[in-house]
Amino acid sequence: MMRRILSKAALRYGVSEHGAAAVEMAIIASMMVVPLLNVMDVGLYMFQRMQVENAAQMAAQATWATCDTAAEQPATTGCANLTTAMTAAAQSTSLGTNVTVGTPTEGYYCLDNANVLVEVGSFPTKPSPFNCTSAPSSVTPSPAPGDYVQVSVSYTYAPLFPAVSVASTFTTPIVASARTRLN
Repeated sequence: MMRRILSKAALRYGVSEHGAAAVEMAIIASMMVVPLLNVMDVGLYMFQRMQVENAAQMAAQATWATCDTAAEQPATTGCANLTTAMTAAAQSTSLGTNVTVGTPTEGYYCLDNANVLVEVGSFPTKPSPFNCTSAPSSVTPSPAPGDYVQVSVSYTYAPLFPAVSVASTFTTPIVASARTRLN
C-alpha cells in the first residue's frame, strides 16, 4: 500500500510543471552572476588605475607649481615644501589617503630626434657638458638640458569579489609615474 502511494506521488511529481520556470530562472541567474561580478570588478580596477595615473600627474604638477623658482632647485633637495605638496595633490583623487607617494627623482634630460627624453646628468651633479650634444641622436641645434622631476605613486588594489573575479589576478599595487620640467 505504501509502495502504491509513493509510486503515484512520484508519477504526479514527474508530470507536474509547477515551479519549472522558477527553477530554470534560478539556474540561468546563477550562471549570469559570475560574469556580472567580473565586469564590475574589472571596471573598478580600470577606474582606480586611471585615478592612480591622475594622482601621479597631479603630484608632478604640484612639484612644478611649488618648486619652479631657481632658488628652490634642485627641487629634491632645495624645495622645503616638495613632499607636502606632492602628497596633498596625489591624495586629492577619489582614492584619498590610500595613495602612497614615492621619493621623487630629479635629473637633467634632453630630447632626442624621436622626442624621447634621454638622461644626460643626475643630481647632485650637473650635466657635463651643459648642452645636449652628449645625448645619443640628440636634436640639433642642441638646447640646454632640462631639469625634470619624476614622481611615482602607488595604490594597493583589493578586488570586490576575490573568490570569483579575474581582477584578483591583476597586478597590484598599481604604480604610475609622471615627469615635469622645472626649467
